Amino acid sequence: MKKKIGCLHAHYSNIEYIESALSAYDIELSHFVDPGLMQRVGTDESFTVVDAEKKVKDQVEWIVQTGVDAVLITCTNYIALLKDETLNVPIIKIDEPYFEAICKIEEPQTILFTNPDTVSGTMTRLQQYAQNNQKIPDIEVIVIENTFELLMRGEKEEYQREVAHVLKHQSQQRIVSVAQLSMVAAAQQVERETAKMIINPLSTLVSSIVDQLNLSKRAEQK
Repeated sequence: MKKKIGCLHAHYSNIEYIESALSAYDIELSHFVDPGLMQRVGTDESFTVVDAEKKVKDQVEWIVQTGVDAVLITCTNYIALLKDETLNVPIIKIDEPYFEAICKIEEPQTILFTNPDTVSGTMTRLQQYAQNNQKIPDIEVIVIENTFELLMRGEKEEYQREVAHVLKHQSQQRIVSVAQLSMVAAAQQVERETAKMIINPLSTLVSSIVDQLNLSKRAEQK
């Protein structure tokens, strides 16, 4: 029977990445997007962390009630707000397979971001994950300034060019990864052009989902 996954996103741009990455597998994806939650957290002083936690909890519970076999959360900030809830379906967190890959690397490495608002939540969760697994990586964080605004304005090609330019330079220095789904296309482009491995949260996520849900490929893919 085809598995159903409900995906919770903080931005619509993440949908195409997930759809493309999982297109080979016999699953049904439904998407739920709320770009306003993190904006409100950052601008409305009356909207507390407790309020935000309740909002994410309600969103996840609503998705579960639609009859899905699993919930995928693609925003690290949403994941950070989600407490350890007991639900009757798996909650797949996009950052955990990514963190696992990062923590296996013993050499110095760099994590790149374009959205400065995601850095704190991502790095806090990474540190917690690393401590729980007793593997503390040597990491430098770099935010590619003045690029995320391009994506927000719909200038995707210019965004990808800017990210790829920085990735090419950084990947010559040390092991590099990108922390956001929006950076995956640029990372894959640079990998093709330079043959340098660039870790990204999409490739690690797909492997994890396939294993957790025991997915099979669509008939035409066999």
